[in-house]
Amino acid sequence: MINIALYQPDIPQNVGSAIRLCACLGIPLDIIEPCGFPWDMKKIKQSGMDYLNQANLTRHNSWGAFKETYKGRRLILMTTKASVPYTDFTFQDGDILIAGRESSGVPDDVHTQMDGRVLIPMHGEARSLNIINATAMITGEALRQVTNTD
Repeated sequence: MINIALYQPDIPQNVGSAIRLCACLGIPLDIIEPCGFPWDMKKIKQSGMDYLNQANLTRHNSWGAFKETYKGRRLILMTTKASVPYTDFTFQDGDILIAGRESSGVPDDVHTQMDGRVLIPMHGEARSLNIINATAMITGEALRQVTNTD
């Protein structure tokens, strides 16, 4: 099982898109608070459409609470500050893919607690994709690897 975790997300529409992504793929979504917006179920439901009831969503009130919940699981940060392309990384069953805040990523002390860091190489001067687009790409590769029965 692969999990997706959003670290202190800033944009409720991205949370809604992550809910939809996780519901469609059948994987858990973890939200590490505090969020950069008031948790408004009406807005979350709007952006997540009717997928909220199908999602396995867990909210954690802090980074520490999240880490306590998932002791022993590998934490893989999706970041522009990595040197390993996601296609060159070996994902494992049980990995948790973590996306940082849209505005600032994760703080250095959280960055150093990761078991792995992956990036999506960008063309030219482009900096990054939308966080949920990037998460979908990396999650697809992780699922391909861990569900490959060859």
